[in-house]
Amino acid sequence: MTAPGAFAPLAELTPLMDKCVHCGFCLATCPSYVLLGQEMDSPRGRIYSLRAGVSDRLQLGPAVVQHFDTCLGCMACETACPSGVRYAPLIEAARAAIEQHHQRPSLDRWFRRLLFSVLPFPSRLRVMALPLAVLPALRQWRGLLSRLPSRLRNLIELAPTVTIAQAMAETPERTAAQGSLRLRVGLVTGCVQRAYFGEVNRATARVLSAEGCDVIAPRTQGCCGALSLHAGDPAGARQFARALIEIFERAGVDVVAVNAAGCGSALKEYGHLLRNDEQWSGRAAAFATKVRDVTEILAGLEPRAVRRSTPLRVAYHDACHLAHAQGVRAEPRRVLQSIPGVTIVPIGESEICCGSAGIFNLVQGEMAAELGRRKASHISEAEPDVVVTTNPGCILQIQAAARSRGDRYRVLHIVELLDTALDGPQTRP
Repeated sequence: MTAPGAFAPLAELTPLMDKCVHCGFCLATCPSYVLLGQEMDSPRGRIYSLRAGVSDRLQLGPAVVQHFDTCLGCMACETACPSGVRYAPLIEAARAAIEQHHQRPSLDRWFRRLLFSVLPFPSRLRVMALPLAVLPALRQWRGLLSRLPSRLRNLIELAPTVTIAQAMAETPERTAAQGSLRLRVGLVTGCVQRAYFGEVNRATARVLSAEGCDVIAPRTQGCCGALSLHAGDPAGARQFARALIEIFERAGVDVVAVNAAGCGSALKEYGHLLRNDEQWSGRAAAFATKVRDVTEILAGLEPRAVRRSTPLRVAYHDACHLAHAQGVRAEPRRVLQSIPGVTIVPIGESEICCGSAGIFNLVQGEMAAELGRRKASHISEAEPDVVVTTNPGCILQIQAAARSRGDRYRVLHIVELLDTALDGPQTRP
């Protein structure tokens, strides 16, 4: 099925497309082009398709959709581009047009519906904690796994190892500042993060508290809308955004901390997301100015809490939506350098995505797995004691790739390592 004129509404984005001069600097950092080697699976190739679609020289059909589906949305192309092309609005608008005008095969359609009926809702994710608890044993049955449908097998390989008690635990709604108050910080607890990485949220609250911040984590908050936005559902994203803005407005915080890179990139773009909503555009823009990745907040505060010496070789993995989409690279490294004894070891191809990319590793499993293996290979060459990053999806992706290789390093969120250096038991992570 083809959809003539599906890309016509994207004509307003033509000035963004016209900034692309097809120089090719993006190719070496684009994971889909690196793997597939096809021009139409590169950022400039997709921009060419959008131009052709806007001028009605290209109709939206399965082949065109596939080229957009291979995009991870990692935004490495924005970092590499000498012309300053903003690719994020283009790929988000293209995906919205695809979901509106293209009917996917029924199995793919139902799989995506299943994902979005569960992932943005922490309470539903917690219900999944019981079956998840048996996955470590199930992953040992390689023969059985090999017989399962690829998407089910992929879900099992990527799923977090979490107990029911861990999934049900909540972050305190208020964690008081230690010593004199420096900042009143609102904490976005997320969806997957809240259900399966709750200790990351609690570590975030403890670390910020140790540095003089009152941390407010409203229990009533829900999804930030990042998954919906990146998957072509801007209407759903706007609905989530309005609810989150209202909750943190009531909280009366100085800054809003986020510890998941994909969420952070969406939160900082709320002004753009709600730009056409007269009632919410101003409120969204004001909210977005308060959003900071937790490493930005910590790097901006003169360290107050004493760091214990932690002699470790640490490989820092740049989460794409922090490094490329938000341009935050120095701050996480500054946080790590504040821990005595830590040696940061470089990773090869650090600009290439690990393959997580929101739901990409669930809907494009083979490509994602190959990128994961590639990332794990470079990490292994660095010989780290521990790998740290700033996004739950990256943690799951790298853990799965490391398991498949038999690598034994741990993969942590950066605040977990810092929390250990401040207050944890005197053991290596």
